[in-house]
Amino acid sequence: MDRQRHNDALRDTVERLSDEGSYTQLFHAYCEEEELPSGKVLQSLVELCRAILFPGYYGQARITGQTIRFHTGVSVEQLFAGLSKQIYAGLCFANASQTIASQAAKAKAEQIAEAFICGLPALRSLLATDAEAMFDNDPAAQNPGEVIFCYPGFRAICNYRIAHTLYQLKVPFIPRMITEMAHSETGIDIHPGATIGHHFSIDHGTGTVIGETSVIGNYVRIFQGVSLAGAKLPPDEKGNTIRGVARHPILGDHVTVYSNATLIGKIHIGDGATICGNVWVAEDVPAGATVSQPERENKLM
Repeated sequence: MDRQRHNDALRDTVERLSDEGSYTQLFHAYCEEEELPSGKVLQSLVELCRAILFPGYYGQARITGQTIRFHTGVSVEQLFAGLSKQIYAGLCFANASQTIASQAAKAKAEQIAEAFICGLPALRSLLATDAEAMFDNDPAAQNPGEVIFCYPGFRAICNYRIAHTLYQLKVPFIPRMITEMAHSETGIDIHPGATIGHHFSIDHGTGTVIGETSVIGNYVRIFQGVSLAGAKLPPDEKGNTIRGVARHPILGDHVTVYSNATLIGKIHIGDGATICGNVWVAEDVPAGATVSQPERENKLM
């Protein structure tokens, strides 16, 4: 190999990659000592949340009624410290002008972490309804513990509930990172901005998509491959994508949506409705109705 030609080629590539015009929208300028939120750390914090919410199923396996207060106290302190740092990193990332020395940002991160932890009892109660619903809806489940420990649908819902709480607390980036962890692991994609009521169950779940502005009532059951998709909106007068507008389906209470159904746009599915598999629904469905594929006559040729 011609060493000089090799060096010249590499030097030329470095120059082109370092040209400001090539990375303008792809470059994040760090403030002094600033770090981005860490997916690895957030994964450990989600596991820590699970250990707190479901003692004995995750984390310290030998936890007992006599030691639960101690283990919970240690875990909560660890969660507060780790989550505060990650939220702070997210706040800095969201605001390029924010400096690492900002005590106000650090205080805000700690306030958010504290508010999140104070909401864990309510979060546990809500997830308990999801575990109950998944057990009640699945004859194959031996007990609610199997749902909590094994079911990918419950794992995805747990990540979503954690992420949605942080989303409501206006934490940037981190909620989406947490739901994408579950997406990668389970194939279930739930945007942290979606609003989902109690006793929610996802059966199997692979390929399920729930969009940002979806609203799901109580006692709703969905299956694998279901998509609650957003309507495609026209661009604004400047040609930009319109954001922050409700554009996903609204499901009432006691709705069931079977596998591979697609519900698209800001439509309303009434209480107690059933959406059968492999249908495309783009208009409102009245309460108690059943939507299925058109019946076709089977003729022998």
